[in-house]
Amino acid sequence: MKRKDELRLAYSLAVILLLIGVAAYAALPLRPPEEPVRIVFQNKAGKVIFDHKEHTSPLGYGYRCIDCHHDIASDDERPDACGSCHMPEDEYMLNRTDAFHETCIGCHDHGGLGPVECLDCHIVF
Repeated sequence: MKRKDELRLAYSLAVILLLIGVAAYAALPLRPPEEPVRIVFQNKAGKVIFDHKEHTSPLGYGYRCIDCHHDIASDDERPDACGSCHMPEDEYMLNRTDAFHETCIGCHDHGGLGPVECLDCHIVF
């Protein structure tokens, strides 16, 4: 086989594989995950990137939804956004920041799991 024929064959195979890849990508779109993978919380002390998947995965910490989300009765329910109740202007309810700290500190500070220093969670930039 001549070099020119080999190049033509290689280019033809590359184009065919590219077309197959594009067709497969278009035919089988990815579904978004049922649970978030990571959540970013914006606040004055710096963004907090919360790895939701690590906390809920059986290979991670293995927490159930109701372990953190107090507004649901079972893991099948979807929780409300924390800010829908924990608002800064409500003097009878913990604000969102204090609610997070109170919920998370049990495992991080007292349970010995995960980071305990502010800058371990809060990314300041």
